[in-house]
Amino acid sequence: MRGMSRPALLFLTPIPEFLRTPLEAEFECWEGEQRLNAEEVDRVRAIVGHGGVQVDAVMLDRLPALEIVAVFGVGYDGVDVAACRAREVAVTHTPDVLSAEVADTALALTLATLRRLVEADAFVRRGDWERGAFPLTQRLGGRRAGIVGLGRIGREIAARLAACGMRIAYHGRTEQAVPYEWYPVLTELAAASDVLVIACPGGAGTRHLIDREVLDALGREGVLINISRGSVVDEAALIAALQEGRVAAAGLDVYEDEPRVPMALRELAQTVLLPHVGSATVETRGAMADLVVKNLRAHFAGAPLLTPVP
Repeated sequence: MRGMSRPALLFLTPIPEFLRTPLEAEFECWEGEQRLNAEEVDRVRAIVGHGGVQVDAVMLDRLPALEIVAVFGVGYDGVDVAACRAREVAVTHTPDVLSAEVADTALALTLATLRRLVEADAFVRRGDWERGAFPLTQRLGGRRAGIVGLGRIGREIAARLAACGMRIAYHGRTEQAVPYEWYPVLTELAAASDVLVIACPGGAGTRHLIDREVLDALGREGVLINISRGSVVDEAALIAALQEGRVAAAGLDVYEDEPRVPMALRELAQTVLLPHVGSATVETRGAMADLVVKNLRAHFAGAPLLTPVP
């Protein structure tokens, strides 16, 4: 039988070593719900997982001693927060510390798509430059960037794109006290935008928010950037729009079925595809891990949580 002295913690998703090591020093760490025996199931007091961790009412019923779900990420759309609250299970995440890096990634994807940087790199590597110049591309300055979701990350993205000379507008549930134009209707923002940047949360409420109607409103010269969740974009509709020339390009860091990226997206020259690395810097992932550990420590010490979900 495993040690009984420390709180039992369950990993539900792969955990990097820089997070696993400090947790194993303070908790009895187990891996995978299905591997637990009956006694262990009754002892699990904490769950840790990345932003895609799935914790629903069925799992909560199976883990009667569960007290806290600590998400290693800002998104927590796989966690049934209402069910957790009904059972007095705390939920934490890691906001703020990753906002700058994700915003940098959105800027990089915007630059890469408008300036066709990935294609230009391949052009040089193939030796095509020796046979002629690379086609002219588009500048950022003077173009309209529409941001879907002006939260922490959305505001960081807006600041970066504005610094490049882009005009900023946004869509969200309510108007904010910011120097950007608010569009309460998403299709109207898309129609007014050259680049549409998705920065809203995932989950059932935003599933396929970016559908054919929105993509058609964005139009033939429009560019879609997604650094939020793959579920927000109707991937099949996006592929069709790109193939048919109804949207000019897309820069994506997230997908509907990660890490499986459709071949149709991979084959398109007008896509820039990243492997969900928006916050993947040593510094940021370290800060995220530190928040996970501190939230767990606070909970088991009876202290206020640092970053509970809203």
